[in-house]
Amino acid sequence: MKIQHALTAAALVALSGLAQAQVDPLHVRSWAASCAACHGTDGRAQPGMESLAGANKDDMVKKMLDFKAGRKPATIMHQLAKGYSDEQIVAIAGYFAAQKK
Repeated sequence: MKIQHALTAAALVALSGLAQAQVDPLHVRSWAASCAACHGTDGRAQPGMESLAGANKDDMVKKMLDFKAGRKPATIMHQLAKGYSDEQIVAIAGYFAAQKK
């Protein structure tokens, strides 16, 4: 019985480490590249579109999660947001927040 508890505890520690693992910046950059058509290269949009570069990360995450859940009306963002996990959304928002305006 003690061995099973020790193995279970070890497995939980290993899994928690995986959950906290860093996402490869190149993956994040490639995910963010799909936003360029509307929001510009590295989030610097043309007039008439929302720029994401240097925006508040928490605000972007909230907006994306609201699009994903259907709480925020949109023409296309609700569909696009559903294509990302919550973790990917956080990573993408972090990428854009770190860009210079």
